Amino acid sequence: MHGDLTTTWVGIVDLIIFIIGYYFIAAEEKFHMNKAKPALLIGTLMFMLLGVYYAINGLDPEPLHNEMEHLILEIAEIFFFLFVAMTYIETLIERHVFDVLKYKLVSRGYSYKKLFWITGAIAFWLSPVADNLTTALILSTVLFTIDKTNNQFLVPGAINIVVAANAGGAWSPFGDITTLMAWTAGKGEFIDFLYLFIPAAAGWVLTAWLLARFVPDGEPHFDATLPPAELKPGAKVVIWLGVFTIFIAVVGHQFFHFPAMWGMMFGLALLKMYSYFHRRKNQHDHFDVYVNMKNVENDTLLFFFGILSAVGALHYLGYLEYIVKLYDIIGPTAGNIGVGFISAIVDNVPVMSAILKANPPMGLDQWLLVTLTAGIGGSLISFGSAAGVGVMGRLRGIYTFGAHMRYAWTVLAGYILSIILWYIQFEILGLY
Repeated sequence: MHGDLTTTWVGIVDLIIFIIGYYFIAAEEKFHMNKAKPALLIGTLMFMLLGVYYAINGLDPEPLHNEMEHLILEIAEIFFFLFVAMTYIETLIERHVFDVLKYKLVSRGYSYKKLFWITGAIAFWLSPVADNLTTALILSTVLFTIDKTNNQFLVPGAINIVVAANAGGAWSPFGDITTLMAWTAGKGEFIDFLYLFIPAAAGWVLTAWLLARFVPDGEPHFDATLPPAELKPGAKVVIWLGVFTIFIAVVGHQFFHFPAMWGMMFGLALLKMYSYFHRRKNQHDHFDVYVNMKNVENDTLLFFFGILSAVGALHYLGYLEYIVKLYDIIGPTAGNIGVGFISAIVDNVPVMSAILKANPPMGLDQWLLVTLTAGIGGSLISFGSAAGVGVMGRLRGIYTFGAHMRYAWTVLAGYILSIILWYIQFEILGLY
């Protein structure tokens, strides 16, 4: 075990670098600098300074090397999972799947408010199966194709999708990375997590109800003279391949203990094979997976690499141990509620990882509370969750840190309601 490095010069310098970098990530709109740039810079620099510190002091670099290898593995799992999900989405866009969905929603004359509730509800019910990130990416794409210019509709709509996807993911063992971590660490059985449904659902509904008041009246412009949107050849097969890919990723992880990205990469292989046979059959209207990959939001992937590296460095230095000390001082309930706020600021994956590593003595009710707060607390800030980061990449310049913070109070209201309902259900009624 490497000791506590928080009081060394490298610990102090790295913390300052993290805070400065974090400021630039949060102030993306002000400086017009893509958030991936400062994230990547601080993530790589913090570890390089650690290397310098070890060399100067003649320390054995083996623990640092092991930590970085472990971190690369953790990042690669998320990186490749995201990469495949985004490639599928770009292929679905190219095959006009979202145009057809938009046509069906808009041609029925649904108002902005109705579309807001439909997309939120789909996000809530899809994320327990398809994971919160994939769900948020798909539905923010739908939102954008409905109306590319109406920010009064897009911003509350995007927040609604992020909150709904995170809430839906919190009560499913594989709906969110943090829930998956708690489940695989044996903190609860599959069925136990389903007890979080009522607190998670009610919190989302309250936030959505408050947000809906800011959604404009009227409906998106629909030109009745335009011909109806039609799917390109092979679109339905791509949809089913996407569903099958998520199924394989979940089953592979659940029963064979493969990383979830392994099943996703298998799904990518299937998509590539299908595109080959499709091209031989349809000379005139085929698709190229490599061309679709060009449109993948690489900045979102690199942001994940940077931010997870930076937090990994803070963990290695010993800063995340302070989270656990919180538990000793204020007790598990207050500590777990605090985790929600911490996971909004720092990505919820390393926060959950730190808590599982520290393993404070808690009952099932408290482990379910921390699963709930880590899952839904990420919605409080735009990049506090994987879903939020994905939507920021999708709706670049529209769904931003500043835009989210204007409505953050609605998310906080839902978060508080979720915790109150958890307390009534678990601590007063004992229904779990």
